[in-house]
Amino acid sequence: MSSSSVEREEGLAFLPKFDAAGLVTCVTTDAASGDVLMVAHMNDEALRKTVATGEAWYFSRSRNALWRKGESSGQTQRVVEMRTDCDQDAVWLRVEQRGAACHTGRRSCFYRKVEQGEGGARLVFVEADRLFDPAAVYRK
Repeated sequence: MSSSSVEREEGLAFLPKFDAAGLVTCVTTDAASGDVLMVAHMNDEALRKTVATGEAWYFSRSRNALWRKGESSGQTQRVVEMRTDCDQDAVWLRVEQRGAACHTGRRSCFYRKVEQGEGGARLVFVEADRLFDPAAVYRK
């Protein structure tokens, strides 16, 4: 292992390892239940703002923009704990979720499970009740 690998994997400095697009993957879970709420990405600014404010900030690849969770919907996330993985190329947020985490109005972005069906895999809705109407909230 190189000295930078040892420092990144065993040291106490937060040294995020961004991909070629300048992003790290972020897995966000409910601090109370442990349920996975969403997976998103963060750039350096989103990471810094999350640490500084205690609110979840992300980087939208589709909009190419920084965003604070809940800035449009009011469905905010207060960070209880942030962790990084062994080589610091991913982060894990444990949050207190206010309302729904998913832009579809559902509590979690993981509201469908994959099952074996005739002709291959298919999706089945689970825990798919909407907590809000996205059309009304986002005015789309």
